[in-house]
Amino acid sequence: MDAKVTGIVSYISWVGWLVAFLAGDKEGAKFHLNQALVLMIAMTVLPIVSAVVGFIPIVGFIVRLVAGLCCLVLLAFWIVGLVGAIKGEEKSVPIIGNIQLLK
Repeated sequence: MDAKVTGIVSYISWVGWLVAFLAGDKEGAKFHLNQALVLMIAMTVLPIVSAVVGFIPIVGFIVRLVAGLCCLVLLAFWIVGLVGAIKGEEKSVPIIGNIQLLK
């Protein structure tokens, strides 16, 4: 896969990210692989934390509400990243885009 296709596939799901990481052009799409990884981790951890804390009566409701809004924001960030990969641009997603997990 070339860098553009690797970047696009990396945003699809965890499986897509693994395929892009293992079979794609890692050096050419390292930016999008990193962006997608940060988004996937955030989209996985946030609902888990919300479910665990959600059992606390008042605090749980507030946490679930905030987590739901954060999930919508993460969805918007995912769309921004995917559109950037489709256009072939290296545009960071807002707020969490500067986190570097892949070197």
